[in-house]
Amino acid sequence: MNKLELLRTFVRVSEVSSFTLAAESLGLPRSTVSEQVRALEQLLGTRLFNRTTRRVQATQDGTLLYERSKDLLSGMDEIENLFRADDADLTGCLRVDMPTMMARRIIIPALPQFLERFPRLEVEISCTDRQVDLLREGFDCVMRIGALSDLDVVARPIGQLSMCNCASPAYLALHGVPQRLADLAAHRLVHYVRNLGARSAGFEYQHAGKVHCQAMAGGVTVNNAEAYSAACLAGLGLIQVPAVGVAEHLQRGELVAVLPGWQAPAMPVSLLYARQRHVPRRVQAFMSWLAGLLASQVDAAADES
Repeated sequence: MNKLELLRTFVRVSEVSSFTLAAESLGLPRSTVSEQVRALEQLLGTRLFNRTTRRVQATQDGTLLYERSKDLLSGMDEIENLFRADDADLTGCLRVDMPTMMARRIIIPALPQFLERFPRLEVEISCTDRQVDLLREGFDCVMRIGALSDLDVVARPIGQLSMCNCASPAYLALHGVPQRLADLAAHRLVHYVRNLGARSAGFEYQHAGKVHCQAMAGGVTVNNAEAYSAACLAGLGLIQVPAVGVAEHLQRGELVAVLPGWQAPAMPVSLLYARQRHVPRRVQAFMSWLAGLLASQVDAAADES
């Protein structure tokens, strides 16, 4: 019986409050997860979870064990790599989440370099524009673009992405090129919201150190960065997007930058990871590589702050 594996399974169930979700993330049958938790309970002589048909909740003993187990497992990861001076000897699996646009355009194309340097590591990449729960969903590291609301994790600032107002040539030929804010009354905006049903803030711009929003008409609302750019390419309206995400379209003339004096504020880029005493070396290695990769994409001034 591998006691560390029992603890890893227990910690995962605690984080997601579900045997089924824990089994999916661990790549194990649900029955195996249940058996491992029961084995741990028998080994310790205490009940770790209260189970109902709707939820799994840690008992008082389970909560105490969870806090101790996180430090113990993190320490074991550190010990396993303690005497491996060569980066190539780092082992394990990294589970990371990042915005779709950043993954497709920047990170995944450069990933062979990382895996060549760390050939024994495995990387699981989740790409989504929603704000995932790093702890509950079991991620080692999350890249977040925008304001942070995660108070129980550690944030490593990387820099900021400058914004760009764009439209397609076809759209501008039909509606004209806006030269000032007042011109927006005759234009349409592709609205972006995190959750469909929410209200779009409208056209955002920064003036005299303050952020302002101007309501605009628009027939399309999306909640995904790729769909946002696609809607603009299709001539459905103006968009406001990090410049790095549309650089290729601008270079090829598929999109045109407009209203350069009325940009939305730059968006901060951060790497989030769990608050723990020892951050595993494989996680440190990935975050350092990622920070170096993004150094050429973020604003230099923000990188120094």
